[in-house]
Amino acid sequence: MDAIELLLTRQSTPRLIAPAPDASQLKIILDAAIRVPDHGALAPWEFIIATDQGLNTLADIFVEAAKASGADEDFVNKAKGMPMRAPMVITVVAKTQQHPKVPVLEQQIAAGCATMAMQQAAFALGIGAVWRTGDFAFDANVNSALGLEPHDQIVGFLYVGTPAVAAPQKPQKDGSQYVRYL
Repeated sequence: MDAIELLLTRQSTPRLIAPAPDASQLKIILDAAIRVPDHGALAPWEFIIATDQGLNTLADIFVEAAKASGADEDFVNKAKGMPMRAPMVITVVAKTQQHPKVPVLEQQIAAGCATMAMQQAAFALGIGAVWRTGDFAFDANVNSALGLEPHDQIVGFLYVGTPAVAAPQKPQKDGSQYVRYL
């Protein structure tokens, strides 16, 4: 798959099954992440990978956060199953710092770009991935349980695995519909 084909055909794959990427595929995915624009070479990201027992640990973190927020029993049960939607979940964290030339927002965007690059690399390898956020990306209890600092921000949970079904090709959109010239 060439780069243009990837950019024009990439899509999320929400129905994922085992196996997760193997070690060599994961290395490509992670190496793609750190090639994104990074003003000041700050590397403002961390990737927390959950597989196997790690998925159970992440589920426990979600359950405790849901309970702490006063969620009802249905949502607590849903929270327990969230990490089980894929054989691998990569929590992408913006690890920002104060910098005179690189605003925090730019660092968070770089971490978001890293997430997109990982999803694109997975897609190019024939691996499925879907980028999710939701309340847990902004939950102080989740941050604490993951050992994050108060200023760290989860930019997404990248669910990764083998596509359960072939996703239908999405229709091509016309990018020029979203343009305004000065």
